[in-house]
Amino acid sequence: MTQLIIGLVLFLGIHSLSIVALPARNAMAASMGEWPFKGLYSIVAIIGLVLIVLGYGEARLDPTVLYVTPEWTRHLAMLLMLPVFPALLATYLPGRISQTLGHPMLVAVKAWALSHLLVNGTLADVLLFGGFLAWAVADRISFKRRPARAIPRAPKSGFNDVIAIVGGLGIYLAFVFWLHAKWIGVSITG
Repeated sequence: MTQLIIGLVLFLGIHSLSIVALPARNAMAASMGEWPFKGLYSIVAIIGLVLIVLGYGEARLDPTVLYVTPEWTRHLAMLLMLPVFPALLATYLPGRISQTLGHPMLVAVKAWALSHLLVNGTLADVLLFGGFLAWAVADRISFKRRPARAIPRAPKSGFNDVIAIVGGLGIYLAFVFWLHAKWIGVSITG
């Protein structure tokens, strides 16, 4: 469990610099240079992600159950997951979806985290998915008081929405029928 917690602190912590310390983040980037800062940022995020994966896998071997959800929540979770991948793609494919959601990446993270909290009730699940949900809510709130940073995106187009929906639903189906079982070890359909 320690690896999971350290991983969450590193990963969510580095992703929270703009939330809690935007002037410090900008000063660090200015003093180091933007690319060295981004390199350090990426290294910390990758180390955090690796620790999250290892720690969560280890915690699943001896779970501490906090709550058990009824069977019907699986269907609700699958429904909540439907917009996750289209929203994720819409982050980089600006169109009406991106404009309507405001920050599609955070919408995707919140839906992903909430859907997983509905069906997973161990301590590790609450730490992992609850941590990401809390971070996404805090990040969304903080957007109201800080300037938006440019992210690399495709040129704006109405066709981007079609790509986001079709591609996102394709990824969703791949996860439902194959990838979740292969990568996470838990079959969604069986």
